[in-house]
Amino acid sequence: MIDFRYHLVSIVAVFLALAIGIVLGSTELQPAAYTFLNSTSAKLQNQLDQATSQRDAAQQQASEGEQYAQAVEPTVLHDLLTGQRLLIVTEPGAQSSVVSGISAAAIDAGASVTGQINLQPKFFDTSGTTQDSLNQTTQDVAQTASIQLDTSATYQQQAAQVIASEILATASGSGSRSGGGDQSTNAATMLQAYAASQFLSTTGQPAMPATLAVVVTPQNAPSDGSADQLDQVLIPLVQELAAKSSATVVVGSSIGSGAGSPIAVLRSNNVSNQVSTVDDAELASGQTVAIQALAAQLAGGKAGSYGFTANGASAIAPSPAPTPTASASATPTVSTKKKKAKN
Repeated sequence: MIDFRYHLVSIVAVFLALAIGIVLGSTELQPAAYTFLNSTSAKLQNQLDQATSQRDAAQQQASEGEQYAQAVEPTVLHDLLTGQRLLIVTEPGAQSSVVSGISAAAIDAGASVTGQINLQPKFFDTSGTTQDSLNQTTQDVAQTASIQLDTSATYQQQAAQVIASEILATASGSGSRSGGGDQSTNAATMLQAYAASQFLSTTGQPAMPATLAVVVTPQNAPSDGSADQLDQVLIPLVQELAAKSSATVVVGSSIGSGAGSPIAVLRSNNVSNQVSTVDDAELASGQTVAIQALAAQLAGGKAGSYGFTANGASAIAPSPAPTPTASASATPTVSTKKKKAKN
């Protein structure tokens, strides 16, 4: 058994060793120790100064690159999406600056932004009570709008089917149940029903039929790199948007597109063959690429994964870069449809 005497001896031994160390360090070992420490400190300080200088230079280059991308964006995107209408759909946690940047880039490309649908956390909730509420809302809307639901789909996918059917139309006119004012009226009623149940909120006029869609994912990925339910539910939503629109692109930020992020989940799924992804949309260059990806798909190109290779991208941007001439073929059909809807 350890008694008080043992503790006392141990404490004395510790203090004795400390005292001896202090005496030795202040006499024979002091010059050598100081010389070594000073030399090591100088080397570390030099390395720190070099790293700081490199960091500052990299930040300066990145800042100048971003300024250049912002300056040339209107010219690069000019007339790429003339006559198109863009709808923006956001997930919870989407970065507002990304949304505003995509909107501005779309306008620079000649498109109009109809509005914004902000999906709420409740839309992604798979608990029983919430699922029942979502199903009831979807059934009511589908019956009113005469939409035949896919009975084998999940409740979120059925809701996505209804939403996409009412707010999107392809350039050729397929993918929408009706056109013009009728579709806008039906879409407004549908959006109000889901908003009243707190599954989404809206900005602008998203009820106006759009031909293109951009989905903005959360700013940050899960810290442990795991995929959450929000990301998994996004897949059927994106599939419905892609099926009902002329082109759909999913965007995220560079720090929010790593393992477990919506971008990562989509890129590992077959849906990547239907929609393009951009993982650096917080940058002007990424916003430009998102619009180019839409234009490339309008011109008949394949969907692609764009941005940083570290996040699984296969290219920085579509190659060759889309041109206004290549994507203009979709515009006359949309214009004709609008004229017919008015008559």
